[in-house]
Amino acid sequence: MLLWFVIIYWIISVGIGLWAASRVHNTADYAVAGRSLPLYIVTATVFATWFGSETVLGIPATFLREGLGGVIADPFGSSLCLVLVGLFFARPLYRMQLLTIGDFYRIKYGRTVEAMTTLCIVLSYLGWVAAQISALGLVFNVVSEGWMSQPTGMIVGASTVLIYTMWGGMWAVAITDFLQMIIIVIGMLYIGWDVSQLAGGVGSVVTHAVDAGKFASFWPDGSVAGVLGFIAAGVTMMLGSIPQQDVFQRVASSKDERTAGRASVLGGCLYFCFAFIPMFLAYSATLIDPDLVQKLIDGDKQSQLILPNLIINHAPIFAQVMFFGALLSAIKSCASATLLAPSVTFTENILRPAFKHLGDQQLLRLMRLVVLCFTVLVTVFALNSHLSIYKMVENAYKVTLVSAFVPLAFGLYWKRANTQGALASIVLGLATWIWLEILAPDAACPPQLAGLFASLFGMIAGSLAPLVIRHTPVAHTHRPASH
Repeated sequence: MLLWFVIIYWIISVGIGLWAASRVHNTADYAVAGRSLPLYIVTATVFATWFGSETVLGIPATFLREGLGGVIADPFGSSLCLVLVGLFFARPLYRMQLLTIGDFYRIKYGRTVEAMTTLCIVLSYLGWVAAQISALGLVFNVVSEGWMSQPTGMIVGASTVLIYTMWGGMWAVAITDFLQMIIIVIGMLYIGWDVSQLAGGVGSVVTHAVDAGKFASFWPDGSVAGVLGFIAAGVTMMLGSIPQQDVFQRVASSKDERTAGRASVLGGCLYFCFAFIPMFLAYSATLIDPDLVQKLIDGDKQSQLILPNLIINHAPIFAQVMFFGALLSAIKSCASATLLAPSVTFTENILRPAFKHLGDQQLLRLMRLVVLCFTVLVTVFALNSHLSIYKMVENAYKVTLVSAFVPLAFGLYWKRANTQGALASIVLGLATWIWLEILAPDAACPPQLAGLFASLFGMIAGSLAPLVIRHTPVAHTHRPASH
């Protein structure tokens, strides 16, 4: 019954996504849904995009092993990212009427900076999308009771998400995200109530976790290495996620700048609240089935199976349907968004300048082709990756943290920021990060934090130094929102 539910749900969701494709008439429709989405839809797609496989499978597994201190990056850093976007970035970026986040770097700093930051942004998505595809394979393997292997499930899952994402673009993502958010919220609340009964109530689970020291490890120990590690874990997703195309798409898809700002804040708050439910569910397993936890707790990938196995082994069939419905909704919404975002920005900011003769419809077809190619690339990457879902997502944002965040923030809020400063920021940030990742990955100052400091220094020093590299900002002519 569970397997048939998964199949039927999958077919319906793909059908809805393909139906949404009828709203796509041009690249603005495909990339930012015609800039017409209301508050409730934008809030839903912000929440559903971030509530992915790492939230349901990765964060709980990490919490079981390391306690609250192990999940500083997500959900704490990631939730604050969305709040910061809503408060400081959504409105000024919306007013610029851009198609991609890469367009900002071109208008402010020129073509070279646009290309460099776009490539960094696209590369950062490899880990995030691969995490969703890995989770799809895991779910299909579990619900089929091993009949479908995890690699086969990854290929099947990626192929079906590709179908409606490639044709429907942001319209398909937004509409399916709205429906999937409803399923996630209802499913998580119901399964949380059901599992709490098996564990003796919410109070019993929380008390057991407190006694086990799971909440005592949040703050650093006071040493220099501890404090710097804490800061690095927090800012990696908090700041590294801000210059991302999927975040920008939700801002740009809003019907007005007020909606863009409010939806980001609301989505971040919703995400923070609901991200603790999977952690509660996974820790409940230590009371309900301690042997299962003991068997799977060692190893990043094995521990991801604790929660699905708990539900399969101990929850009634209706609760299983609710849980896997919510899990599939979380993964699909995140996967579709993270397939679309890098493909759109790569097409607009890397390929389009090289093919200036392309009309809007030709560019739309090119975007769909890039979605196909990117899906194949990340599926191959996921099939060969040995990282856990949580680590793939956490590592994804290091490259944008050290290369794209400082030029974005200073470009919006510092009048003296210029092309020379942006180039120095990108080069110094990337060089410092890569050099330390190779030579001193376990140094007291984590490589990505050192890279962020270097990027900040490069921006200030480069912008204040005598100008050698100049760029004259050009007026931006945006495409019409729809026909």
